[in-house]
Amino acid sequence: MGIQVPNHKKLILFDGICNLCNASVQYIIKHDKNNVFLFAALQSNTGLEIIKKFNIDTSKTDSILLYTPEKELVSKSTAALKIARHLRFPINTLSIFIIVPPFIRNFVYDYIAKNRYKWFGKKESCWIPTPELKSKFLD
Repeated sequence: MGIQVPNHKKLILFDGICNLCNASVQYIIKHDKNNVFLFAALQSNTGLEIIKKFNIDTSKTDSILLYTPEKELVSKSTAALKIARHLRFPINTLSIFIIVPPFIRNFVYDYIAKNRYKWFGKKESCWIPTPELKSKFLD
């Protein structure tokens, strides 16, 4: 199979049934100024392949993942801030928070992740992109 991400793209793996995650993906698509990102649900074949390749314990990692062509995988607040860096102003200014130690950033991130279904709800199945957006998604 193999994970196929073009060298000039970054792959965002997200929880496909989470309303907050789906809204975030739609926001990223709208504000991705240089068309940097591709997307795949964690539940997709690509998501499962990356989870397996990096030996991620899904019971302990409840997170957005950012996979780069350099075969780097980052998660939680680090992934969110690296994504924000590539978006339009003013959201790109949030990337300055990368200087905050990860244990502090991830405490906040984990609190939101733990409560996201309760606060924002979830879908019965993964979000299906429109035909116009299909090219931005890997299976």
